Amino acid sequence: MTHRQVLEALSGLLLVLFVAMISGTVVSVALPQIIGALNGSQSQYTWVVTASLLASTASTPIWGKLADLFNKKLLLQIAIVIFMVASLACGFAQNTGQLIAFRALQGLGMGALQILAQVVIAAMISPKERGRYNGYLGAVMAVATVGGPLLGGFIADTSWLGWRWCFFIAVPFTVAAFALLAKTLHLPTVRRTDVSIDYWGAALIAAGVSVLLIWVTFVGNSFDWLSWQTAAMVGGGVVLLALATLVESKVREPVVPLHVVRRRDPALAILASLAVGMAMFGGAVFLGQYFQIGRGYGPTAAGLLTIPMMVGVLFSSTISGRMVSRSGQTKPYILVGLVVLLAGFVGLSTIDHQTSLVLVSLYMLAVGVGVGMSMQNLVLVIQNTVPLREIGAASGAITFFRSLGGTVGVSVLGAILANRVATSITEGLAKAGIPVTGSQAGKSLNIAEMPEPIKEIVRAAYGDATGHIFLVSAGIAVVGLIAAAFLRPAKLRDSLDLPEPAGEAAEQEVAGKA
Repeated sequence: MTHRQVLEALSGLLLVLFVAMISGTVVSVALPQIIGALNGSQSQYTWVVTASLLASTASTPIWGKLADLFNKKLLLQIAIVIFMVASLACGFAQNTGQLIAFRALQGLGMGALQILAQVVIAAMISPKERGRYNGYLGAVMAVATVGGPLLGGFIADTSWLGWRWCFFIAVPFTVAAFALLAKTLHLPTVRRTDVSIDYWGAALIAAGVSVLLIWVTFVGNSFDWLSWQTAAMVGGGVVLLALATLVESKVREPVVPLHVVRRRDPALAILASLAVGMAMFGGAVFLGQYFQIGRGYGPTAAGLLTIPMMVGVLFSSTISGRMVSRSGQTKPYILVGLVVLLAGFVGLSTIDHQTSLVLVSLYMLAVGVGVGMSMQNLVLVIQNTVPLREIGAASGAITFFRSLGGTVGVSVLGAILANRVATSITEGLAKAGIPVTGSQAGKSLNIAEMPEPIKEIVRAAYGDATGHIFLVSAGIAVVGLIAAAFLRPAKLRDSLDLPEPAGEAAEQEVAGKA
């Protein structure tokens, strides 16, 4: 494909990637209104978010592996259709049970679109040239992550639209992306006669991850950390993933190729990406809540206040992408990005309900710069170390672990925040001489209907507790920085495929016959 053809196809890929990512953030501000309109409960509120994240995370490596076995363009078109149908169904949902089910289906399409877009780009562009285009990917992710809540707040507040359009808005974009890709995307169809799909591995991975994410979602609320439910879920999840690992080591076409994950650089890149995943998910979720509950701003204003983070991701991903393409080096930019990310988290760990918004904006800018410089470059590291036939599985592996880290991170940080808030509110009410009730101890988020003295105590509790969760995030960022420091300073290759040593090829051929 010529440069012009690549740009034409890339426009469709970026459009579909934008729609997939924004579908997860556009409902965040409107969700209280949605659950209220459908007469849902607090647990159902949680599952509307968790269902899509869980389905997306668990299915990501499966879609990545399928991309190595079948026509990438056809798979992408199937994913677009799944996502579009699920978005329509979510908009027409009549109760929270239906909405949760349709959000799970939407998450399945969301995970497919996110990984398949990266796989298709890897099949079109060499790793060295890919740095130039990764800037566009980072910009799309930044706008979707931070702009989604702003758009959702606007749609929910507009009387002639309403919350259902938070789902309907995706449909025209997916139709346009489908038509654009059908016309512009031209990839050679690689037909393999020895296709083998690892159904058992896929099922065990999905089941194991799902059980652990369900445990993280409910632990601390529905049951204690030390309880028989915890033992059953954690034990069951570990056993399922252990069986999945055993299956993956035996089958010919594993969903997650262990020989890729065991290599030094891919393993380190995956570990570092966990920290970036937490920044990407946790930053958007908890900063939005901080501005609305801890500082008293409305949804639209809260969205505007998170713009510094979006600006940081936008400019750093674009500039670092071009510099990586020019130099062929990724490690220096990843290291600098993670240092800046750590500095941003340390800054955010000091905020409370009275911190200057200028300081908060500077800290958010640092987090955005760190995410932009490291996120896509970590994908480049792993793609640069594997041959073209393994691009899908390798990309799926790092995206899977990044999403898993973000999902688990958000759940754990949310539990820490809830416990800290409950303690702070109880102490604040006791000092004010106000009797403590269940709803006042941090269980209710209906701040508007609280009496003014209690309202101030609750706001201060949320504002002060937010800093503690970012201190935990800073600790995880240190782990990511250490992992990145041990990456080999390899130069990005110019070719699409990786030359395979003759000895390794012979070994793989013998293994295949065996």
